[in-house]
Amino acid sequence: MPLYVWIGRDGERGAELRKQHRPAHIDNLAPLSKAGRIRFAGPLKQEDGSPCGSVIVFEAENLEAAREIAHGDPYTTSGVFGDVEVFESLQVFPEADE
Repeated sequence: MPLYVWIGRDGERGAELRKQHRPAHIDNLAPLSKAGRIRFAGPLKQEDGSPCGSVIVFEAENLEAAREIAHGDPYTTSGVFGDVEVFESLQVFPEADE
């Protein structure tokens, strides 16, 4: 299954809204995680260590499905993320098992 990189950058109220919407964000990602489709997920951090967004590398059927996941996530719909980008990617390293 293809890999996608989802980058969400916090909006103006991202820091304020993050804690409030984190449980829903985690619950939304749980099925992907349980299915082994998340390769990496974590916060983007500013120099002072505070979060300013997130990056998630995950498997999806196609780009449209990957975008639906990203744009339907509570962090996106609640305004934590002010900007969301989704890119198809290809794993080169570490070498994937074939």
